[in-house]
Amino acid sequence: MKRGIVLKLFLLTSGLCLFLIAAIFVGQTVFFEQFYVHQKVKDVKTALGAYEQGSLQQAANGEQAAKLEQDFYERYNTWVAPLDVMGYLKYTDDFFMDIRLEHADDNSALSGRMIKIPLYSFMNVKDFYSDNPFTAPWVKEGEHIAIEGLIMNDELVIQRMARSVSNLREENQLENRQMVSKEYEVVTRYASPMQYREKYPSILVKGTITKLRVPEGAAISRYTNQMLLERVQAFQADLLYGDYPNAEAGRVIDYEENHVKYKIFVDPVQDADGQPGYLLAVTSLQPVNEAAGMIKDYYVYIVAAAVLLILLVSFYYSRQIARPLLRINRTAQQMAALDFSEKIPVATNDEIGDLSRSINELSERLHTHIVRLEQDIEKEKQLEHTRKEFISTASHELKTPLSVIQSCLSVLKDGIASHKREYYFSAMEDEVQRMNVLIGDMLELAKYESGTYNMETAPFYIDTVIERICTKLAADVEQKQLRLHSSLQPVEVIGNELRIEQVIVNFLTNAIRYTPEQESIFITTTEEQGRVKIGVENKGARIADEQLEKIWDRFYRGEPSRQRSTGGTGLGLAISKKILEMHGVPYGVTNTRDGVLFYFYLNKKA
Repeated sequence: MKRGIVLKLFLLTSGLCLFLIAAIFVGQTVFFEQFYVHQKVKDVKTALGAYEQGSLQQAANGEQAAKLEQDFYERYNTWVAPLDVMGYLKYTDDFFMDIRLEHADDNSALSGRMIKIPLYSFMNVKDFYSDNPFTAPWVKEGEHIAIEGLIMNDELVIQRMARSVSNLREENQLENRQMVSKEYEVVTRYASPMQYREKYPSILVKGTITKLRVPEGAAISRYTNQMLLERVQAFQADLLYGDYPNAEAGRVIDYEENHVKYKIFVDPVQDADGQPGYLLAVTSLQPVNEAAGMIKDYYVYIVAAAVLLILLVSFYYSRQIARPLLRINRTAQQMAALDFSEKIPVATNDEIGDLSRSINELSERLHTHIVRLEQDIEKEKQLEHTRKEFISTASHELKTPLSVIQSCLSVLKDGIASHKREYYFSAMEDEVQRMNVLIGDMLELAKYESGTYNMETAPFYIDTVIERICTKLAADVEQKQLRLHSSLQPVEVIGNELRIEQVIVNFLTNAIRYTPEQESIFITTTEEQGRVKIGVENKGARIADEQLEKIWDRFYRGEPSRQRSTGGTGLGLAISKKILEMHGVPYGVTNTRDGVLFYFYLNKKA
């Protein structure tokens, strides 16, 4: 059933409007969240880059760090925390305690050392300022303390602290929950706890608290964000246990807590002193104000995409209607100029489609008849050229034998040298035979050059053909006392067996004719990448380099030894050349170290 143009325009317009409505709806409901997250991540990365280059280099203590971090949060709604190479929060000089170690089991190197412990990993800063009793009242200067930890990267990493060793598993003990939880997870990866302890030795040490600092004023806010501090501790645990892959590259990690999604950013950085560390940032994907701002930018992209889509579809719509008519007009003009190469694509079943099919059919018929006519004219020209060349060549080549016969007849007619009567008759008989061979070769060469000869090919065994030829020419080889050597492989090739035999006979006959007595002739077949190379090499005679290409020309005789009295008709190699060209295979001749090699290739049967 044909669809009219009006119906097509109606369907296309209706589809365009419906498509726009569907695109806007899908964009709002499906892609906005992805756009929001992508834009948020992009903005935070840009802000962190600026923070690393500027603010991070300005902080020198906890108070300055707290102010910079608060300013960053107010501006980008993102918490940020600089960490050292071990994953500890930097600039904690306002919330720590110093401990002088007095006794360390199995590690005397720790005895007498002073260590600085950041307290955010073990307690809440609000406990120091609440009305409730302090969680660990023993945390004060001058108190004794017991510490349990691990040796990681040649450093003491504390897991638990208490008033005494017996309190390390009781109430009022301080614990780095993230490190303890991580240890329970990592131990299961090893075949036995002993293997884990060999990797991460446990240590118990006692000491005395010599100094305690607690933040005051605005600096307290830096330690009140428990979610951020827990992420810092979790990152430190992963880092120390080697579960943070590629620590030299930044990462963006998805995290969810209380049904709120977060993005965690970790970037390797260097501080003002060139010390390596990390910059950890946490941003929420929930803020309504940010979402409102993002959706405004989102609608800008939607409007731009909609306008672009309308322009593209409208352009396509108009081109779809006008394109067939324009193409029909262009094709008709080319047909008027006898160019039938272009065809009109038929993609519709309406009036335009019918017209396109009719023009294509007309173009095809005209093109077929014109091509056939051109081929006939070309064949006629080639035949005319062949006839003229044959007549010219025959006239030239037959002059010599006719002159010889005429001379012999004159001598016999005048009765001169009557005692040589048999000699002159024999000479005339030789010339007549030579003319027969010459005319036969010329007719055969003319047949190949006329372009009307169809070379049929079929598979045959090349070694069988060569052996048959060698048997035929064995008498000629023995007559000149030559040594014929053959190295043949039983390979099936594709070609015209009769014509290939003719080529090999020509090559071998030439070799026998021009090889000095008691020399050698070599016939070989070798396989080379799906083809077979056939070579005929004679020893003891070479061809001048400047004559190698000319020997394929008809009637060419380049050396004194290649005269008509001792050679053939001069057409054997020219005929061989045409046969090989009709096979479409490489061929050639080259001088070897002490002889001449004629060769050609044939394709192997697949």
